[in-house]
Amino acid sequence: MHDAPRVSIEEHTVSGPEAGPYALTTGPDGALWFTLVHSGRIGRLVPGEAPTDHRLDPDSGPTVITPGPDGALWFTEYRADRIGRITTDGAITEFGLPGSGSGPFGIAAGPDGALWFTETAADRIGRITVDGDIARFPLPVTGVYPSAIAAGGDGGMWFTLNQGNAVGRIGMDGEVVVHPLPTEAAGPVGIAAGRDGALWFTEIAAGRIGRITHDGHITEFPLPDRAARPHAVTVDGQGAVWFTEWGANRVATITPDGSVTAHDLPTPDSEPHGIAVGPDGALWTALETGALARVAP
Repeated sequence: MHDAPRVSIEEHTVSGPEAGPYALTTGPDGALWFTLVHSGRIGRLVPGEAPTDHRLDPDSGPTVITPGPDGALWFTEYRADRIGRITTDGAITEFGLPGSGSGPFGIAAGPDGALWFTETAADRIGRITVDGDIARFPLPVTGVYPSAIAAGGDGGMWFTLNQGNAVGRIGMDGEVVVHPLPTEAAGPVGIAAGRDGALWFTEIAAGRIGRITHDGHITEFPLPDRAARPHAVTVDGQGAVWFTEWGANRVATITPDGSVTAHDLPTPDSEPHGIAVGPDGALWTALETGALARVAP
């Protein structure tokens, strides 16, 4: 692992430690939007300004948030079994998922103009149009806990199966292909499309970063700190792959050949979760202890 002290890291407090900033993304309005999973709120931060937030049901558990094709932000409500939509001026619409206990978690815009999401407790992938029409696709395996999801650049959506030890792909026709991981009990979570025609994903239980090509070839890179618990992953404007080390209080990059450069976060035990490119081109990560951290050269 290479240390790179040349980056600067600034923390911006956005909540108390009990609120739990979890995931974040850049909205079309040039602001960072983030979920406060423990307090049932959606937050907004323009770098350099004070944060604001929008209240949901306190027990709804907003988890992952992503830009939609309609100029709004879309998010999952893990504990409320709902998909939410918030406009840049704060108008919220919520769509209940039929049935109960589905546990929606990951969400991402697809190439078809709809949003695709995972149902962790129901072994399904869901699709919701911007008008709120919902379709669901059962997976061919059970007890697998589908987690993060991302558009793959090949016309399909790719997702991790946290308890299924696999990465899956669903086509726009609903056809699912499952690719088992070489490492047992790896616990994949985050996934993002790289600039190299592959998907990059984290293996939180195995301390590895994985790469899967569109034809299913998997490469795994063990981290120097196998107890780092890599969680979320994103790709910056230059194509570099960044990820959070939730168990080690770091953010890190990995090159295509597996070389890792890590950056310690300034506050001990800050629990970095989501990571995304901000409106200013810097990397931002959500710290569960109540801040968003900006990482830049």
